[in-house]
Amino acid sequence: MIPVLKLPFWLGGPELEKLRQAALRWWELLASWAMIPVNMQDPEKCTEGFLKLLAWQRDIKRFDTEPLELFRLRVKYARANAVDSGSVAGFKRILQRLGVGYVEIEERIPGQDWDIVSIRLSDSQLSANQQLLETLIQHYGRTCRRYDWQVITPISIHVRAEEFNHDTLTVYAKIPPLTVSVRGNGFDNDTLTVEAKL
Repeated sequence: MIPVLKLPFWLGGPELEKLRQAALRWWELLASWAMIPVNMQDPEKCTEGFLKLLAWQRDIKRFDTEPLELFRLRVKYARANAVDSGSVAGFKRILQRLGVGYVEIEERIPGQDWDIVSIRLSDSQLSANQQLLETLIQHYGRTCRRYDWQVITPISIHVRAEEFNHDTLTVYAKIPPLTVSVRGNGFDNDTLTVEAKL
């Protein structure tokens, strides 16, 4: 905003006020022109032509049929996405920033090759964002890794809590000392009878 323009008091009058208003409008117009490069740095508000320049600068390529709003988001978060691309938690943040939503990512799965990364998401997420996910894997995915898509389907389960009483009773018996008698002359390898009286 241009500060208030004050003219010397001896130059008063209606014609001078018109001159003052014209000068104020001119300086506001010059200030808005000077702010164009600054305002164009915001990917959400800049023109589409300047957005392509920002995308080139940030190494983002627009894929076929990509909506303009999604392209603006990818350009806006290009630096943060590049920083986050090295970890599982970071890759989840990338997908949340771009509107894919909740996903599960697991790597080094027991029983599978070490280089397989499993990405689990819902069927609607996969169908709505197929090309975006492929582009993100190609751009931010780790080298020498294979990505496996798995579809998870949320199922609603209703569990009702009820109170029930279960009484237990433990009964034990006490056995008196045993009396053991052995009959026979000796131990041969055929038979032996042992009796115990309770």
